[in-house]
Amino acid sequence: MPAAATSIQFDEVTLGYGRRPAVHHLHGEIAPGSLTAVVGPNGAGKSTLLKGIVGTLRPLEGRIRLTGPANARIAYLPQAAEIDRTFPLSVYDLVAMGLWSRSGLFGSIGAKDRARVEQALDAVGLIGFERRPIATLSGGQMQRALFARLLLQDSPVILLDEPFTAIDAKSTADLLDVVRRWHDESRTVVAVLHDLDTVKRVFPQTLLIAREPVAWGETSDVLSAENLLKARRMVEAHDPHAAPCHRGAA
Repeated sequence: MPAAATSIQFDEVTLGYGRRPAVHHLHGEIAPGSLTAVVGPNGAGKSTLLKGIVGTLRPLEGRIRLTGPANARIAYLPQAAEIDRTFPLSVYDLVAMGLWSRSGLFGSIGAKDRARVEQALDAVGLIGFERRPIATLSGGQMQRALFARLLLQDSPVILLDEPFTAIDAKSTADLLDVVRRWHDESRTVVAVLHDLDTVKRVFPQTLLIAREPVAWGETSDVLSAENLLKARRMVEAHDPHAAPCHRGAA
């Protein structure tokens, strides 16, 4: 369990590629220990936002800060398409990679760590799959293994990019239980999602973006028909060649 909950603060953040903004005018805070969904139409900048938080994409403007322990780590699960399943790894080895932050890339795994790996596999329903090559797993089984790896990272901040896309209903339900467990442990969880029914049922807070914030707050307030229509129209009207704009500029 993390030593202290961690918040994510945005100070007039603009994120983009080659000076072209993908998300801009983002200002506010994801509260420590909160469970937040990020939703919006295709092309709204949802995955870009997570990459900015994790640090693989530096802001064009503004700043993203984590408040909490100085050594706070982020556990990040990218979209399934970004994960190479052809690499010759067993399920056990994939899950054990979650220990790297403590043992190092070539560090040995002792009895306590092996027990933790087994506990993580048990938590996601993969006992008996330890020696299976990851290339042989179904989509749901692979996502379970990746969640087990996140469990071992034991991070105060967890970012999930479309974690339930194209997996079976049973895996989705089981992994949502893991998400609820993280929330109960006061971890800060942010998930990009498309299924608004799941968002309404599980996630108390929602950020609706369409390359800039449309609404942010309690899910029941954010996911109004008016806000969703506004987000869709904003993305449809977006100029892909637009340069970054500045608040307060003449």
